[in-house]
Amino acid sequence: MQASVAIEEGVKDTAHSVVDIMNRAGVVGLPRNYEIYYEAYAVSNESLRVALSKLGPRPTQQDLDQLSRDFFTQSNRDGIVENAHDQITGKIEDVMGLLLRERNSLEKYGTILDRTSAGLQGRRALNIDILRKIVGIMAVATDSTIEQGKQIASSIADTSAELDEVKTKLVEYKKLADTDPLTQLNNRRAFDRAMAAIYNDEKSRLFNALIVADVDRFKDVNDRYGHPTGDRVLQHLARILRGCTTGNMVVARTGGEEFGIIVEGLSEDATVAAAEDIRTAIEKSSFQDNSGVEIQEPITVSVGVCMASEANGAEDLYAKADQALYASKNGGRNRVTKFPVPGKAPPRKSWMIYRTD
Repeated sequence: MQASVAIEEGVKDTAHSVVDIMNRAGVVGLPRNYEIYYEAYAVSNESLRVALSKLGPRPTQQDLDQLSRDFFTQSNRDGIVENAHDQITGKIEDVMGLLLRERNSLEKYGTILDRTSAGLQGRRALNIDILRKIVGIMAVATDSTIEQGKQIASSIADTSAELDEVKTKLVEYKKLADTDPLTQLNNRRAFDRAMAAIYNDEKSRLFNALIVADVDRFKDVNDRYGHPTGDRVLQHLARILRGCTTGNMVVARTGGEEFGIIVEGLSEDATVAAAEDIRTAIEKSSFQDNSGVEIQEPITVSVGVCMASEANGAEDLYAKADQALYASKNGGRNRVTKFPVPGKAPPRKSWMIYRTD
């Protein structure tokens, strides 16, 4: 497909390239449509690309929506969350109904007690038969009320357990929706949200930074060893990133072979040092495919760093870190560059991949 070749030949502005493909196919520029084309072409999701090509040169919105449901859990976010909300609401209503039954049962029991008490007060004499009848009525009423209470308590416990299960599934879904399926790192959606949060207040802006890393000559790895090996290389790098980062960092796969690390609470020198540690750890690592394929060439990354205080907002921060990354590429690769860098800046990338309608 010509659009695929254009991207693989090195079109720098990925976002605009994907939009161009969509325009030529007559696809409406909705975020969910962008997600399909971005994953198919920029991230090189081969199975998605094949499924997309089967829809023909002018896919309908209905076909694209079905493709989203088939390939992206996060595309069903609204439906899943709404369904969970309905289930939780239903369970709460069940509990309220049970409590109402319990209240009615106690009120009925209280009425029996009141009537019995009133009847006793109105009698001048009580014989053994009357007392036995009263005891029998009270025993039956008491046993019935106790049994009703036990049943309701059991039903509330069961309903609460079902409610906990729904809540657990919702938490698991939210985690899945923010996770890159290949590397198990945060995905672009989670990254975008964390980036936006940096500029919520001035304190966050002063104590945050962005590190972006791109695998050097990754296309050569895919071409020589195949895409399955390329995918395992990305998984290998993800493990290294997890080992090099700490709890004050958000690590995400932001594109095909690009990773983003949002750093909090480190000085400029410490942030650059962290980026250098990542670069060095990757350079020193060796990769052997589980099928026995061993990549002879060293796997390296080019890295760009920008402090949040250097940018006016999330998109500007991403663009400036990306500019530093390209300076590392142009400077010979396998190096760390911090913004600002001298020279002309490359075309800006679109930061907010999953922007809203």
